[in-house]
Amino acid sequence: MKNCIAVSLLALSLVTCSPKTYTRIPAGGAYQFFKYTPGQPVRISAHRGGGDLKGYPENCIESFAYLAKQTPVIIECDIDLTKDSVLVMMHDATLDRTTTGTGKLIEKTYAELSPYRLEDNQGNQTPYKIPTLEQVLRWGKNKVAFTLDVKRNVSFEKIVDMIHRTGAGDYAAVITYNAQDAGKLHKLDPALMISVTIRNRAEYDRLRELGVPDNRMIAFVGVKEPDKALYDFLHQKGIACILGTLGNLDRQAAAKGDQLYKKFADNGADVMSTDRPLEMAKVLY
Repeated sequence: MKNCIAVSLLALSLVTCSPKTYTRIPAGGAYQFFKYTPGQPVRISAHRGGGDLKGYPENCIESFAYLAKQTPVIIECDIDLTKDSVLVMMHDATLDRTTTGTGKLIEKTYAELSPYRLEDNQGNQTPYKIPTLEQVLRWGKNKVAFTLDVKRNVSFEKIVDMIHRTGAGDYAAVITYNAQDAGKLHKLDPALMISVTIRNRAEYDRLRELGVPDNRMIAFVGVKEPDKALYDFLHQKGIACILGTLGNLDRQAAAKGDQLYKKFADNGADVMSTDRPLEMAKVLY
């Protein structure tokens, strides 16, 4: 009896300690979370999982955790490969910009990365290490959703295998940049949600020709606002739209006022991928 009470109290403490800001994934998993639903609040996607905040590097679990405790967030992050085929979080092909190391990532084994520490975007060294994809996906369960950006050295087969191994298909989507890759990815796992580039009807038609169904697409509509007709067309098919505010649109908001993000949402964006997730959250939530 005492053991039962202790277990119950532990479970209760874990629930009550979980920040209300963590992203809630519905019962339908990634499909239900990423599909277009009329009236659903706009979602914030942190480009490279952050990095512009002092002390919090990009593609770093500690940065993801910091953001997740501030606001519900989708973590967009980058995956590359070590010499010994370990999937790690890294945007650049070289270590120089974001770590205390130098040289090409693909020429280092995972063990050789261990002494290096991540640096934030201002060049400040932090105590944090380069995480593996497996560590990231296991950490993120019940905390965030992911969109996974796969670099050239990495096969989609490896990504799909890791998603299956960690059960992350319930809260992760994979980013593609062309219809051929999206078609290949869909064949590897027909249940997987895929971020696809759709800036016009021709790009949508090509995806359909290659067998990618509407209910597995999340449409990246570009880094400038598309015509309302494109938003309407995709929404009618149940496809949510990601607007990349990173870069020019983020700069516009910083210069003209962060209320501009509400305009982007009102115009049709369902998800906004930004380098300013906390500033965006203040005006959206």
